[in-house]
Amino acid sequence: MQAMAQSLNFGKSVSDNGWGMFKAFLKYKLEDLGKKLVKIDKFFASSQIGSVCGYQNSHTKDLSVRKWICPCCQTHHDRDMNAAVNIRNEGMRIALA
Repeated sequence: MQAMAQSLNFGKSVSDNGWGMFKAFLKYKLEDLGKKLVKIDKFFASSQIGSVCGYQNSHTKDLSVRKWICPCCQTHHDRDMNAAVNIRNEGMRIALA
């Protein structure tokens, strides 16, 4: 696969094939269980939005900021945990819309 991906004839499409197959398999398995695969916009600011009050903190665009305190509600946020909560909430919002 790696050699094919480096070929001029195939390019990036071959390396993306594994991810596409994973998504298709996951969608199939979820549908088999009566569930739905929900896609979140890749530009969704999951690590910048406070998961408690919804305040968008533009200072967290800097990836070196790993923890921050929301200036609106004073909640302490870990970047990754906060992003995970926001992604879950956004997925649930989209699924229910």
